[in-house]
Amino acid sequence: MADFDDEDGYQGTAVLDVGEHRFEVRVELRGYFQPIDGRYHWYGRIAPDDALAGTLSAGRTKGTLSTAHGSAPAEVGDPDPWGRYRVEGVSTPPFATAFRDQAGTGVLPPRPDERREQRTEGGLPRHVRVAVIGAGFGGLGAGIKLLESGIRDFAILERADSVGGTWRDNTYPGCACDVPSHLYSFSFAPNPRWSRSFSGQPEIRAYLEDVADRPGLRPRLYFGAAVTGAVWQEDEARWRIDTARGAMTADVLVSAGGPLSEPSMPQIPGLDEFPGAVFHSARWDHDTDLAGRRIAVIGTGASAIQLVPQLQQKASRLVLFQRTPAWVMPRRDRKITGAEKWLYQHVPPTQRLARLGIYLSREATVVGFVKRPALLKAAQRVALHHLGRAAKDPALRAKLTPRYVMGCKRVLLSNDYYPALAQPNAEVVAAGLAAIEGSTLIGSDGSRHEVDAIVFATGFHTVDMPMARQVWGVGGRSLDEVWGGDMRALRGTTVAGFPNLCFVIGPNTGLGHNSMVHIIESQLSYIVDFVKAAGRSGQGPLDPDQGAQDAWCEQVERRMGPTVWNTGGCKSWYLNDAGRNPTLWPASTLRFRRLTRGIDVREYVRRPAAAPDPDPTGETTPALALTPNGADQR
Repeated sequence: MADFDDEDGYQGTAVLDVGEHRFEVRVELRGYFQPIDGRYHWYGRIAPDDALAGTLSAGRTKGTLSTAHGSAPAEVGDPDPWGRYRVEGVSTPPFATAFRDQAGTGVLPPRPDERREQRTEGGLPRHVRVAVIGAGFGGLGAGIKLLESGIRDFAILERADSVGGTWRDNTYPGCACDVPSHLYSFSFAPNPRWSRSFSGQPEIRAYLEDVADRPGLRPRLYFGAAVTGAVWQEDEARWRIDTARGAMTADVLVSAGGPLSEPSMPQIPGLDEFPGAVFHSARWDHDTDLAGRRIAVIGTGASAIQLVPQLQQKASRLVLFQRTPAWVMPRRDRKITGAEKWLYQHVPPTQRLARLGIYLSREATVVGFVKRPALLKAAQRVALHHLGRAAKDPALRAKLTPRYVMGCKRVLLSNDYYPALAQPNAEVVAAGLAAIEGSTLIGSDGSRHEVDAIVFATGFHTVDMPMARQVWGVGGRSLDEVWGGDMRALRGTTVAGFPNLCFVIGPNTGLGHNSMVHIIESQLSYIVDFVKAAGRSGQGPLDPDQGAQDAWCEQVERRMGPTVWNTGGCKSWYLNDAGRNPTLWPASTLRFRRLTRGIDVREYVRRPAAAPDPDPTGETTPALALTPNGADQR
């Protein structure tokens, strides 16, 4: 018998009526019963359609969608980067569902009293086996892998109103990925529609929306559920999680917020009195018109080199404050042809082969990063030639030439960054921003610059994870207190003193040479194995053994010694205040995958299990089971 949170679906032809217009379209639809409101939610995509594109206005449009199975009110959104229209509704859907009443005439009605007992006032389940924080790559991937392993009792808690993580939050001009599209996607969810070899933010976000549409995932997504605290309850052997939608508990807590979720804003004297627009690149203010303005950009990282060329074209003057120049390589980007897309769609092994080729070519560079940085000198010559072609002025070229070994800081890719800085309306200040007086920005070199707007491209809190201040483990100690500014974890995933807590992209899991999605997939296998081991009947929760964690961290530290990040002669965001690198993985991705294939229970200690909670009425009610969302299984 199907659960209420199982998804039904329909794929085929349909008719969309919008006002006086009627369109014959092809659709792919899914739906599920949502006990929070006792209604059926359905959603899907309308295939690209020229007639729709020429008729529908921007924004959400109301209409009626009909199939051979019935009709339903629908809302149609704007097209995604591939021309597909999002369509959704809350009603009896226009396709057959698994849930009918005894007469077979309608969707099974809810049992509100029973469901209310199983949910918080904010509509969250009161308890789940696994709670996942975040609905970006890590959180969505965790949900898919839990479902594949047969674990259905989980909830994904997302603070925003949609999925996407950093690819939802970063909408600055020119935002794109510097890892090739075929590799910056899940191996178990390939996308044959990528338009370019390096994808822009809109396509990556649309891809993650597609991933969230996989069967069984959306019923377990809870938006507007920002986590404000998590406390380990020793007596009950579970986590109490406080959110913006109320409190809930979970046996296992998985933090998948990622290191690029909280922007880092420097404390600059006088910033509060600056009269113009001020914002971080990760919180772009689209209501501010920067055309014709004098714009200052603070920072020269991955975001800065993408947005600087866009701003230079519209600014009357662009001032870039640069503490340290970056190594910038050519971006080998191109449009993916229609023939390639057809092959990827109809002969999937061809896309897997393309992905493998990209992966191997990137993995081949790992020796230069982690063992023999001298091997990167050939790439440095390519980067210097790339700089010399665009920056003819010797003074500008000197400002933009790094004085450290390539790879010590993140290697960047761009074809238009250097040409933009060589334009007459652009100026590079080879110094940091020291202070602000009114609308005057003062560099650490004493230079003064009048501007109308400031854009901070100053990165994120990567080595001082803000969530650490919101998590309390054994003995009431916060994660921030235990770490003391120096993040450490067993296999980058679990932390001693915090039972049944897992991190996706935890300490020392970042990469300088390949795709983080590969690391995420490795961690997800480890986490699913952890959840299964932690849930074994009659056994208590798993807490990393301190000795095992220390041994792992010592091994990581030994391998970190000869890496370019430690020997390259720079200070990067990879390092914490103590000069240690808690961010990157100092070996190959293959080694990481081998070491996280599954948990070794010998590296863990069992905490006491919770005492059985007998039914206070003395009765048992085995006839009615409840799904994680509180839905009947009849």
